[in-house]
Amino acid sequence: MLKSRLIELREKILHESSLVEKMIEISIQGLLEKNKNKLEEALEFEEIINSLEVEIEEKCISMIALYQPEARDLRTILMIFKMNSDLERMGDMAVNIITSSQFLINRPSLKQLIDLPNMARETIKMLKNALNSFTEEDVDLAREVCRFDDVIDGYKDQIVRELITYMIADPVNIERSIHLIRITQNLERIADLCTNIAEDTVFIVQGKVIKHNIENQEIK
Repeated sequence: MLKSRLIELREKILHESSLVEKMIEISIQGLLEKNKNKLEEALEFEEIINSLEVEIEEKCISMIALYQPEARDLRTILMIFKMNSDLERMGDMAVNIITSSQFLINRPSLKQLIDLPNMARETIKMLKNALNSFTEEDVDLAREVCRFDDVIDGYKDQIVRELITYMIADPVNIERSIHLIRITQNLERIADLCTNIAEDTVFIVQGKVIKHNIENQEIK
């Protein structure tokens, strides 16, 4: 019975993750294409994701109370519980991206966006890989996701530095620059949460903690 409930729980979390992924992708498309309809479409995902987050949380708590799982089963449920929260937070960050994009598409472009689309594409790739590492229990892919976080940080630093120069050059650029920085920061936070999922995947598969560069702590 527990095994069938775990399968159902995995299906729920993967459905939630697919919605979050679509929400982020469509929000970025809306910004780059200056498409108001796409931004509104992306915003519609928020309520569905929030409802799923509550449902999954309740299922996790119920399963622990009813079945008192141990070892790997318990770790799986606890990871899904935490992953559920991370995905909901990603949805909130996508809302922030949409809000700033709605401001930007109604105004003249500050500059040609090059690094930001690249950063968004790589962040979405991180999310896909993090979810695939969980689904396939692929530790090597999970570790690759963790390493790639530095690439996203590099994009963020580059974009912020460039936008600061625009703000210094002309105060008229400040408001648009701040919204672009806000989008960049939210993408970087999404990447951080992808790293959390990857780290937790390693914990489930190997019982090994790799957060904070810890490699020698194993959980039986």
